[in-house]
Amino acid sequence: MNHIFTLVNQILSNFTTQLFFVMINDSVIEFKAATIFQGDVPVITNLNLALNKGEFVYLLGKTGSGKSSLLKTIYGDIELKQGAGEVAGFKLHNLKRKEIPFLRRKLGIVFQDFQLLSDRNVFENLRFVMKATGWTDEVKIKARVKDVLSKVGLESKESVMSFQLSGGEQQRISIARALINEPEIILADEPTGNLDPETSEEIMKLLLDLMCENTKIADSVALK
Repeated sequence: MNHIFTLVNQILSNFTTQLFFVMINDSVIEFKAATIFQGDVPVITNLNLALNKGEFVYLLGKTGSGKSSLLKTIYGDIELKQGAGEVAGFKLHNLKRKEIPFLRRKLGIVFQDFQLLSDRNVFENLRFVMKATGWTDEVKIKARVKDVLSKVGLESKESVMSFQLSGGEQQRISIARALINEPEIILADEPTGNLDPETSEEIMKLLLDLMCENTKIADSVALK
């Protein structure tokens, strides 16, 4: 694990923007001869990509190279108009609007800017997402919040307001939020972009540890 992390860290230091895919369960992300559009403009053409269980994949590229558009296509925010694509068992090229919420429940998304609610504490931030995705039993909500906070090492921060957390702590809460519904895939859009080098290393190690914990063993690490 350590030698993989060191190699990855060295490679990432040469790029300003990254997109990470953490494949936790048996789900697959696959594109065949796909073109990703931003409006009417193609930003990625002839995309052929296959990611499998246990992979931790880095997609590296300059600003404007289409990484965010690919991410939005994966979670159904941009329609796949050309080619074929599949994510967590959903056919993106035939994806119906009513299916999008069910696709997104299989994904955990970690954003660069955290996207936490500043007027709520950590518990209420996580509870808000859970209520929005169908959780109703308050006992189960409290138990799940404790569980995911434990996974990211912040079980003592439940009552702290989000704006009082450090950048690294806020990103850990963002990762905990992504884990709430036991996603099959974690998508991380520049998760270390707003963090200092030492904190960035801690977040990357956390993501790697979570992948290994859920897949038992990292089958491969692919660098793009």
